[in-house]
Amino acid sequence: MILMGRIVAPFGVQGWLKVQPLGDDPLSWRKMPQWWIGKTPESQRPEDWRAVTPRGLRQHGKGVVLALEDMLDRTAAEAVDGWFIAAPREALPKPASNEYYWADLVGLSVTNAAGLALGKVRGLLDTGAHSVLEVEDGEHERLIPFVDAYVKEVDLVAGTIVVEWEPDW
Repeated sequence: MILMGRIVAPFGVQGWLKVQPLGDDPLSWRKMPQWWIGKTPESQRPEDWRAVTPRGLRQHGKGVVLALEDMLDRTAAEAVDGWFIAAPREALPKPASNEYYWADLVGLSVTNAAGLALGKVRGLLDTGAHSVLEVEDGEHERLIPFVDAYVKEVDLVAGTIVVEWEPDW
C-alpha cells in the first residue's frame, strides 16, 4: 500500500474527515474510485486495510477534507481518527514525467555529483514551499530540498538520486 494521507480529525457533524496529505496533489485522489483506510501505516497485509468509496473531497487550508460513503455522522468519523488513507500502487494515477510518489523515493541511495555516497532516503517532509528529502547515513541526517537546484537526477530503476550537495552541508 502507498500512503496518501493521515486522518487528523473529524470535520463537522456529517462524517467528513480532516486529512493531512502525504504528497503534493491530494485533489488528484478524485480520479480514484476507491481508497483504503487502516490503523497501521506500515502494514502491507490486505486484511489490515478496508476499501472505502469517496463521496466528497475538497481543499481546506493546507490540507483536505473528505467524506466516505459509509461514514455519515461525526461518531463514525471519530472512530477512524488517526487512521491512514492508502491505495495499492496499481490504483494510483500514473505520475507525469519527472514526478514521483514519495513512496517510490524512500530507500533510494543518494550520491552527490562527485559520486560521494550521502546515504539513503528515509522519508520526505512537506514544508509548504517544497518537499525535503530526509537522507540518513548511519548517525548522520541530511535534509536536502527536493527542488531542481539540488536534485539533478532521479533513477528509479537504478535506485539512485544524484544531488548537488556536499557532505559537510
